[in-house]
Amino acid sequence: MSINFKEALGVSADALQLRAERTRVLAANIANESTPGYTARDIDFASVMQDQMDAEDGAPTLSAEGPLYRVPFHPSADGNTVEIGVEQAAFSQNASDFQTSLTFINMKLRGLNKAITGQ
Repeated sequence: MSINFKEALGVSADALQLRAERTRVLAANIANESTPGYTARDIDFASVMQDQMDAEDGAPTLSAEGPLYRVPFHPSADGNTVEIGVEQAAFSQNASDFQTSLTFINMKLRGLNKAITGQ
């Protein structure tokens, strides 16, 4: 009998992958803080995860959202919408959430290991 890791890990694997993608988007924002005309982007984690869960359940999804553009609190004169404090806070929170997702996967894999070895 084989183990289907997709079923065993549930949404935790999808959450981890989405957190990694959001990390990439936020890091690009931070890297382009001084680029004139650069538009900051972000991923609506809850919305994308809900779309993925609906798709797995066979329910129709309205859209597969990609990165959305961030509206700045204080627009700059050069058209850049990156606000470094906002980006750093979002990046930090996402890193914490990534670690939490990784911890859930680790716990599930330990439980599978115990079940397989009969402990």
